[in-house]
Amino acid sequence: LDIDAVPVNSDESYPFAGVYGFGRGLFKRDSLKGSDTTYSHLHRLHEGQLVMSQPEGWEGAITVVPKEFEGRFLSKVFPTFSAHKDYICPEFLNLVTKCKWLWDTLFEKSNGIGARRNSIYPAQLLEVEIALPPLAEQQRIVAYLDAIEARLARVQKLREEQEQQLLAALRSAFHRIESESEWIELGEIAPLQRRQIEIEPDGKYPGLGARSFGKGIFHKPTLTGSELTWQKLFRVHANDIVFSNIKAWEGAIAVAGEADDGRFGSHRYLTCVADSKRVLPEFVCFYLLTRDGLEKIGRASPGSADRNRTLSVKKLEQIRVPVPSLECQHEFKKLLDLRAAFHREAESTNEHISALLPSLLDRVFNDHNEDHVP
Repeated sequence: LDIDAVPVNSDESYPFAGVYGFGRGLFKRDSLKGSDTTYSHLHRLHEGQLVMSQPEGWEGAITVVPKEFEGRFLSKVFPTFSAHKDYICPEFLNLVTKCKWLWDTLFEKSNGIGARRNSIYPAQLLEVEIALPPLAEQQRIVAYLDAIEARLARVQKLREEQEQQLLAALRSAFHRIESESEWIELGEIAPLQRRQIEIEPDGKYPGLGARSFGKGIFHKPTLTGSELTWQKLFRVHANDIVFSNIKAWEGAIAVAGEADDGRFGSHRYLTCVADSKRVLPEFVCFYLLTRDGLEKIGRASPGSADRNRTLSVKKLEQIRVPVPSLECQHEFKKLLDLRAAFHREAESTNEHISALLPSLLDRVFNDHNEDHVP
């Protein structure tokens, strides 16, 4: 245990830090003036120290302090420790903090009732035994995992660049089509259609919602009718354009897919059905999520506070949208489908990457579990 406890001076400002859970390290917070806190002392961080959140260490809120956090502060519930450098290098210790087995061990040692009341104390952390290879082997392991992480970062950067190129191509194609389009009110080519159902107490109703910022449909848990004590429910069909009437101004607009067909939205969700002889719902949705489209959605959502910006059905149907030929729309949809396939592949790769490093860490420590040092 190695704590640099600094007395709080009411006239001083203290740059704070925070500790993420799940092994994600430190983050910077705003400075806090001494007169704005009730703490008598604060813990000052130093590069290479181990720092742990007593309330949430069991959830991975434990890490090694990097150089850029030297001199920042945390409250007294964040004890700090200095590693014995003859036995363990800070970089290897940082790998240990990212291991789920460590978090599980801390959880087993934690006190209190309920997940959020399980605190870890310094003595309990110091009791934990870890697999400890020689220093040279530690450094080799760190270098090996750093090289893998650097490669994964390059893959991620390349994907982001490809995403930007694909988005630029979409925007360029859209602007070219838009300039040759007829502009028609949404209510004429994709009128509102709500399919309210009668809720049965024993019925089962799988829900859905629309994420903000154009991030698509998400599924909600299936509820029974007896659990729906206040809501009205409306059936959603594939190819509906789905709007959250309180978050549409923030881009909570999406096209329902086959996997969403037959699910239910609450009274907070509006559905518009595109005239298949004139427009594709994906083309309309893309426009509504452009800067120009969102400005129009914003004007159709009066109010100033977040939750009070409710989309007006009448104003929604009066929004004019570009309507090119169906042939042009189908060509544009090919680009949209390409982008969707890219996203699916990227999500699959990200899941694989997210699982890869923890798996490698576990393998490393399993291979060296013959030498345990507290």
